[in-house]
Amino acid sequence: MAFNEDSSASGHDEPWIQWFCGLKGHEMFCEVERTYIEDGFNLYGLRQCVQSFSDCLDLILDRIGPDDSDDSHLTQNACTLYGLIHARYIITAHGLDAMYNKYATKEFGTCPLIPCGGQPVLPTGLRDDLGAETVKVFCPKCQSVYHPPPVRSRSGSSGMGGSCGVDGACFGTTFPHLFLMTFSNLVPDPLLADSAYTPRVFGFRVHETARQASSAASSARQMIASRRARARDKEDKDGRSKAKKKKKRKESF
Repeated sequence: MAFNEDSSASGHDEPWIQWFCGLKGHEMFCEVERTYIEDGFNLYGLRQCVQSFSDCLDLILDRIGPDDSDDSHLTQNACTLYGLIHARYIITAHGLDAMYNKYATKEFGTCPLIPCGGQPVLPTGLRDDLGAETVKVFCPKCQSVYHPPPVRSRSGSSGMGGSCGVDGACFGTTFPHLFLMTFSNLVPDPLLADSAYTPRVFGFRVHETARQASSAASSARQMIASRRARARDKEDKDGRSKAKKKKKRKESF
């Protein structure tokens, strides 16, 4: 996941997880419970995903202080490890509850589509693999995926590249849909068929045949331009051929 070296972990007094979630651009993250991280079963298979796994885990759990680990690479690996743990945690009962509170306060943002009327969105990844895609947001009303909203500033927080730099694997492809299955009362009514935007010119609705006519006219113009270009090429070729023949006649005399 994206990491800005200016956001060094050294010098902060709060727990590492609280520091990480308080960084600018990390508004979508929730704080994973310490007991969940300490359970080795929950971390199965993650050792191969990051370098210095044990040191990263010690840093996340505050077993070593930030001053003892003033290494940007270790901090970056710890951020990656936390993101992978986070993706697993938010599909547990406690994780879903934590994300419910953020969804209720619209911390994930709202749908940019006007007919959705400010429908809260949920973070999602398009892939479960690290480095494949950045995090996106899913709207349960229009069933579409969008780029996350602009990052809201937090006082005293450090820059971290914004939400657009967070890896989608930190949330995974399962979370938003499992969330809506769990909290089915939050599933909004779908968009009405007549809610789509209607283009108008001087108050009159633009008919579909107008687009087809415009497309046909554009194709006709392209065809005419192509024919003219071929005609010019032919004229140039004929001109060069005549010039060569004329030159040969002069040389023969």
